[in-house]
Amino acid sequence: MIEEYADRIWNGESDDSIVDTGMDGKGVQPIADGLGWWPGFGNVITFETEGELVLFDTSSPFSAGQLHTDVRAWSKAPLTTAFYSHGHIDHVFGTAPFEESGPRATIYAHQAVVARFHRYVLTNGYNAIINQRQFQAPNLRWPMDYRHPDVTYDDSLTVRRGGLTFDLFHAKGETDDASVGYVPEHKLLLPGDLFIWVTPNCGNPQKVQRYPREWVHALRRMAALDAEIMLPSHGAPIFGRDRIRTALLETAEWLESLVTQALGLLNAGARLDEIMHTVRPPAHLADRPYLRARYDEPEFVVRNLWRLYGGWYDGNPATLKPAPDAAVAAAVADLAGGASVLADAALKALGEGDERLAGHLAEMAALAAPGDPGVHRVRAEVFAARAAGEQSLMARSVFAWAAAESEKRVR
Repeated sequence: MIEEYADRIWNGESDDSIVDTGMDGKGVQPIADGLGWWPGFGNVITFETEGELVLFDTSSPFSAGQLHTDVRAWSKAPLTTAFYSHGHIDHVFGTAPFEESGPRATIYAHQAVVARFHRYVLTNGYNAIINQRQFQAPNLRWPMDYRHPDVTYDDSLTVRRGGLTFDLFHAKGETDDASVGYVPEHKLLLPGDLFIWVTPNCGNPQKVQRYPREWVHALRRMAALDAEIMLPSHGAPIFGRDRIRTALLETAEWLESLVTQALGLLNAGARLDEIMHTVRPPAHLADRPYLRARYDEPEFVVRNLWRLYGGWYDGNPATLKPAPDAAVAAAVADLAGGASVLADAALKALGEGDERLAGHLAEMAALAAPGDPGVHRVRAEVFAARAAGEQSLMARSVFAWAAAESEKRVR
């Protein structure tokens, strides 16, 4: 059954990714003897070996209870061991229900996970705001307490539990604290979030630094393992050596192309604006079901490359020490003949299909006249239209949030 499901995802007949959790709520799915896959927003890989339960990733604070119920329907063995693929909250919050009724598990993770948890506490309010916006979840609250790993490592680590071997190595990609797992007894690759069935989440505009070049290296290192099963922490399984290698190597090719183009322009002295509007992903990979820009976008990856290699100055001298946005907006509105003129121009640009320009003009109008309901009506219309036209969750969420902000001003 799972092999047939995986075939449909591979062939593009159904969706299962970080954006579309196709099997969410279906419980632990058997993959092989003693090996299960719990699908959700943040998959969990389950192992039963010689009377022990082992988890690779542990789900989120919102689904920990369901995970416990579903895993206990699959195995009654005590949880002795868990691995974090990285420290995002949808991977590190599922052990508590097991530990309430059983022994304290030993949790393994890369050493940078600890620093991440400290940063999450330091920036608790900011993380709540950006995740409310990204996931359109206004009631979301960011956790303050974390289950820290008991054992951390630097470059690589091998852990034996029961009859299984867990070979871990550190990688940078979406995060700086990623652990890739390989279980030779199952010829099983555990890539965590380094493969999520959409283009790599390597440019998220609201989150900290990503590492595109290092991600390419990690993808190729994973491909060289010649695994027969790959169970990502988001999205469907992939079965078969050739499919796994193809998915990983083509994702590496896609990402490396952005890196090469962006660095070439950066080294030639181009501004960020030019690079951002010039770099394009390889056209021959556009039809791959695992390379659709439905979560992150190539444009955002380019911005992240600039931040990583070029700093925050974008090459425009006016933005080095800028006037406040509201002051610039007020000056432009005054020159145009008022904020309402800018709002009308925004609607005209929207009607002509230039949504990017419409966004600039609508935002300027609202900054110049923050209390004008008519201006906010236009801003809401412009950004609602922008949200409706976006394929990536990142862009769609930011635009929808902006539209909702203005809708509140006109009620």
